[in-house]
Amino acid sequence: MTEREPKTADENEPETVDGKTADELLNAVGPAFGKLRRSALLEVDEPISQKDLSRTLVLRIVLEAEQSTAQGASESEGASGGASAGPGASEITVGAVARHLGVDPSVASRMVSDCISSGYLVRAASQQDGRRTVLHLSPEGRELMARFSRHQRAAYECITADWPEHERLEFARLMLKYVASQDALRNRAPGA
Repeated sequence: MTEREPKTADENEPETVDGKTADELLNAVGPAFGKLRRSALLEVDEPISQKDLSRTLVLRIVLEAEQSTAQGASESEGASGGASAGPGASEITVGAVARHLGVDPSVASRMVSDCISSGYLVRAASQQDGRRTVLHLSPEGRELMARFSRHQRAAYECITADWPEHERLEFARLMLKYVASQDALRNRAPGA
């Protein structure tokens, strides 16, 4: 075991990463996230139009709710020998889209109507409350989301092509952790 040498005057300065202090790095995160959305249209395999890129905001909400419902039903079937979470456990309405995106319901309504008229979403009566209208992906909506996922993967691989593999995977892991933390904050009870 070696003894640590006393700090010199230069060692008392703030630690840096890639020549930036912690404050400089943290202050750069917000603008970097803004650039991420704008760079989503990179010319990689299966390009996505600007209009369809906007539509994927709504379609992702519906897709994730449908996947959550399917996952909950699978887990319930396994635990209870066949009972499921029931239809519509995570039904998505225009109001839910508005809340998730943080926009006015009239804005969400226009976004949803655009997705419906483009053939990506369908309206249906709620299985929980027939007075409500819920949203489901159409087969075309599922295909757009599959194409968008392929596009996102290709863009990520293109952007990080010169990164070491461990950095690409670590960045992906941390980005998913960040999004999970953001979702947890969005979904917490008011005043919690």
